[in-house]
Amino acid sequence: MAGQAKQSTSKAKAGLWAHTPPLPLNTSPYFLSPLALAAHFKWLYRSWLPITERLIFFCLAFLSWHFFTPHLAAGQAFALEWIALVWLKNIILMSVLAGGLHLYLYRWGKQADRLKFDRGSANRGGSRFTFNNQVYDNIFWSLFSGVTIWTGLESLLLWAHANDIGFWIGYSDNIYLFIGLFLVIPMWNSFWFFCIHRALHWPPLYRLAHHLHHRNVSIGPWSGNAMHPIEHIIWMGGVLIYLPLACHPVHFLFSQQLSILGAVTSHSGYEGLVIGGRKGIRLGDFFHQLHHRFYECNYGTAEVGLDKLHGSFHDGEQPPASLQKNRQP
Repeated sequence: MAGQAKQSTSKAKAGLWAHTPPLPLNTSPYFLSPLALAAHFKWLYRSWLPITERLIFFCLAFLSWHFFTPHLAAGQAFALEWIALVWLKNIILMSVLAGGLHLYLYRWGKQADRLKFDRGSANRGGSRFTFNNQVYDNIFWSLFSGVTIWTGLESLLLWAHANDIGFWIGYSDNIYLFIGLFLVIPMWNSFWFFCIHRALHWPPLYRLAHHLHHRNVSIGPWSGNAMHPIEHIIWMGGVLIYLPLACHPVHFLFSQQLSILGAVTSHSGYEGLVIGGRKGIRLGDFFHQLHHRFYECNYGTAEVGLDKLHGSFHDGEQPPASLQKNRQP
């Protein structure tokens, strides 16, 4: 099997892509029948350890809650002072992560094309982009629309928590529920993303909003959150599920950061960072990279394999039947 995967990867590299992970891709084993516990634990381990995006965003959620979130007493009423602090925290997180990866990978080219999926560049100009520049376009929509709507939803949930609206639990109220939610949140994010993403490809919604994100065929860190405000509201609105759930604010902070900041890393265009001459932290998501190239496949993520049920799964080798008939450039 390993030899076949390497051979498949070599074929892909010789064709459309400069680099691919081992092919064919697969989705999580969570919904396999019969139950495969060993595969479950292996997927779970690789998702969190040793140092992964998920673990980093998990730690970041706790740091955000303890050190960068206004005191709950201030959040009992909507006020510009504390909402501005939330906005400042989010704009710093977005700018440092997206800006840092863009500078390191594209502007400075610190690892050249090592582990880079696309043969193209994420720094193209063109009249289809705002300001006739892909990077400026992506920065504008990510910061001015994305961070603003992210902040609005986070502030709403913090206000609800400060006013005892919802079913909130503390660290010691139910330790099993508290920990278990962190394992379920990535699956919820994946489920919500598939549902709204598939809806956004409905032609009227695509023309109204989603086309803006798909200007990016060759993607980069800033393109992950480059969306129309309508799409930002629909996509980020999935966090409102935490209002009726028994949870803690750190859960919805983790959910938001995993989804929103995770879009930065998944759109990096690179499979990972090269550290000490070897692949270090995993970054890009080839599963989603295929969607940006072919449009009509991989609407969700590998975490919840809804694309397999929907018939839109692309494993990097054999595209869905619909793409075999009508493949977009």
